[in-house]
Amino acid sequence: MEKYAATPHLLMMNGCDHQPIQTDLPEAIQTAQKLYPDIDFKHSSFNTYIDQLGNSLIDDLKTVAGELRSQQTDGWGTLVNTASSRLYLKQRNRKGEILLEKVAEPLSTFAYMLGAEYKHHLFEYSWKTLMQNHPHDSICGCSVDEVHRAMITRFEESQHVAEMIVDENLAFISNKVNTSSFENMDENALPFIVFNTTGKNRTGVVTVTLDVKREYFSSGVNKKELKNFALGQRAIIDSDGATFACDVKDLGIHFGYDLPKDKFRQPYMARRVQLTFHAEDIPALGFKTYACVLEEENIQHDINTLVTDTNVMENEFLHVKIEGNGSLVIYDKVSGKAYNNLCIYEDTGDIGNEYMFKQPDNETPLTTENLTAEINLVENNPYRAIYEIIHKWELPVSATELLEVEQREMVDFKYRKSVRSSEKIPYTIKTFVSLEKNSKDVDVKTAFINNAKDHRLRVLFPTDIQTDQHQADSIFEVVTRNNEPEEGWTNPDHSQHNQAFVDLSDEESGLTIANYGLYEYEVLRDKRQTIALTLVRSVGELGDWGYFPTPEAQCLGEHTVSFKIIPHQGGESKLDAYHTSYQYQVPWSTKQIGVQKGELPPVYSFIQQESKLNRLVFSSLKVSEKTNDILARWFNMTDVEDEIMINLHDKEREVYKSNIIEEDNGTLKKTVTGSYEVKTKKHEIVTIGIKE
Repeated sequence: MEKYAATPHLLMMNGCDHQPIQTDLPEAIQTAQKLYPDIDFKHSSFNTYIDQLGNSLIDDLKTVAGELRSQQTDGWGTLVNTASSRLYLKQRNRKGEILLEKVAEPLSTFAYMLGAEYKHHLFEYSWKTLMQNHPHDSICGCSVDEVHRAMITRFEESQHVAEMIVDENLAFISNKVNTSSFENMDENALPFIVFNTTGKNRTGVVTVTLDVKREYFSSGVNKKELKNFALGQRAIIDSDGATFACDVKDLGIHFGYDLPKDKFRQPYMARRVQLTFHAEDIPALGFKTYACVLEEENIQHDINTLVTDTNVMENEFLHVKIEGNGSLVIYDKVSGKAYNNLCIYEDTGDIGNEYMFKQPDNETPLTTENLTAEINLVENNPYRAIYEIIHKWELPVSATELLEVEQREMVDFKYRKSVRSSEKIPYTIKTFVSLEKNSKDVDVKTAFINNAKDHRLRVLFPTDIQTDQHQADSIFEVVTRNNEPEEGWTNPDHSQHNQAFVDLSDEESGLTIANYGLYEYEVLRDKRQTIALTLVRSVGELGDWGYFPTPEAQCLGEHTVSFKIIPHQGGESKLDAYHTSYQYQVPWSTKQIGVQKGELPPVYSFIQQESKLNRLVFSSLKVSEKTNDILARWFNMTDVEDEIMINLHDKEREVYKSNIIEEDNGTLKKTVTGSYEVKTKKHEIVTIGIKE
């Protein structure tokens, strides 16, 4: 330890999660003191250690940059494949985290700015329940089945509380919005609000559910009249009168209820529709108001389509062709680069465990490259086109019986001789590929019933970009990693973890693959620099220090996964792809309201903020439990300094620079433009406090 230490104070940890508290520690320290009389042993604490360390540091400390994790191993004990164990847990966790941090907290803060109570106790319960799933053997998916069954219950409890918080605050904010202008446009207008809780303005396809006619039980319900209610031809307008085409899906009649604070529950029946349309430029940390109206017969809509040929979609930025084998060819019109053979599926055997992937020796991966896919156009309108691609595949049913023998006899997974069974089963994969009118990316949703065991399914993205490094989203940063592992790495697999995306790029072009809860990827060591994203990994044992069978880790049953393909022009343009990847994680929020007067305009942003060089990512907006101050947080995802500019609609509030533990580190002054400007260091987490 002394070889690496910059001070005489050495930290020696005592205990781990595989042993009880050492009750004879005082005697052990006394023995150590006798064995090493020149060293002073103390039973200490972290705080005391840090104090002693701070008093004895030398001036010329080394600077260590990067992820602060070593890749100088043989690659077999890194446990990185816990990122793909029980991926259904990762998806549930991502949904819970996003719902709390990116939806419920911002909406509650908006409502708080309008006078609502910020319900800290509900957030505390929901967050703590979610975090009970975060111990390293829980969220990593590397425990026995009973542990992970209990996690599902916690995910649901946390999610239901978060959804209640969201619903309450959507209603509170919406009741403050002025929608009276719609009454002059259509006396039967049905207003609704689209909320954007991300840090960037947002454009995209939105789906909203509306009650076009509602009858309360207290006044009598005529179900026949509800069923026969004429929907008419519908369109969507904004507060300026601009008209938007929409798809209308009749959902029939549904039961619902209100829970007023001053009376008993109010049940009702409603005729319900689902509207889908293209919402444009919804302000960051704000909302935009629309209304569903009866359409006049003489209105002419855009009749253009994104489908330009057989199995081809195209907009201003991208040309997407679906090949006969179901793979995609995406041509980036801006960079002039074409990406071929995207979205080929690869399947290999896995005779490892919940901790580590192990492909059977000398096995050739199976792929869909030589399959003929069934391709169907399932949506075609001016703002979006969607193709369904069906692969009818056959996969080995499992590993051979030798695997169970090797597991029971505790043969180290690196030395197992089991292979995949010769028995095949049908394996159907349905892929939905969509392109929107103004988007620079392609959305993909993949659905399959996993009925095979002991295998790993991935989707491949060859980039043909020659570079030695790539970037991946990690904790409050975008990290740079080498494509090739360190010398001495003997594991054929070089999987890595990510949060929201992985990117491979140079100065002229690049490809970012964003994901939703799919945390394992690999940059293959092939000529095409292929990104491989894991979709499911099926194994039958825990692994580690004994034999613990885990049949539920085979992840049998229905799965739906989603990811986004974002071509870009390399260099600085990849920053936009990164922002798109972060925004992709966050769902739209919508709320139906009535025609009313209100203090808020139809289009509004609660906090206007902008990153000067586009390097800062909005992270969170919440109310401090200690001070009830509003706290906004960003992080600099690059190694270049930037500046954040904040505008509070000229309201006189005290604004201060804070930190991750919410301390007041000095008041900020307004600039001559009326905004607050904060310079940020490279990779800095920036927190701003706003006093109400």
